[in-house]
Amino acid sequence: MKLIIGNKAYSSWSLRGWLAAKQSGLPFEEVVVPLYDADWDARREGAEFAPSSGKVPILWDGDAVVWDSLAIVDYLADKVGRDRFWPADEAARAMARSMAAEMHASFTALRRKHSMNIRQVYEARRPDDDVLVDLARIMELWAQARARFGGNGDFLFGSFGAADIMFAPVVTRIVTYQLPIARFAAGYMDAVLQHPFMQDWIAAAQEEEWLIERFEQPTP
Repeated sequence: MKLIIGNKAYSSWSLRGWLAAKQSGLPFEEVVVPLYDADWDARREGAEFAPSSGKVPILWDGDAVVWDSLAIVDYLADKVGRDRFWPADEAARAMARSMAAEMHASFTALRRKHSMNIRQVYEARRPDDDVLVDLARIMELWAQARARFGGNGDFLFGSFGAADIMFAPVVTRIVTYQLPIARFAAGYMDAVLQHPFMQDWIAAAQEEEWLIERFEQPTP
């Protein structure tokens, strides 16, 4: 398999796709392409990017191609068994799938106004009201998952899985912009950040030389 991703410092969807590939346990080739550099437009027109219209991440598995992070999660779960990604309990699995889908489709204010930048920690500022609404909903989801299905584990549904993969970039955004969270969430966030996969990604992001100025500025 070959997974094409964008800058590890900035690309939240690439992080999700990469975490899914790591979680699968399957070997894969990782190809990092710098977003928005001088060759970006030409690169997007290449055959490898055609199925996704130039978007990352994109996973090639022989002749099979999968783009979109949540689709990559489901494709890999089909290959290795869904229990590696989703809770075995039916009620927990239903909630985890719903949370992953909501993360995929929602929280646009948070994503638009607080882009991912793993290498920065900005001075704390009061977020806009629509961002606070997004954060409140995220805290609600995390609290429900932890209370109902977290058990003695460190993650939303006990062990690390697809729901944590989908929310991992949110964790980094909260750290980067010092966004307000519920007290209980600190422990969960620390577990995500200390996960070996996340540590590898963060370390690689620190080593990148590419810089995108528009992602290097805090929210006005």
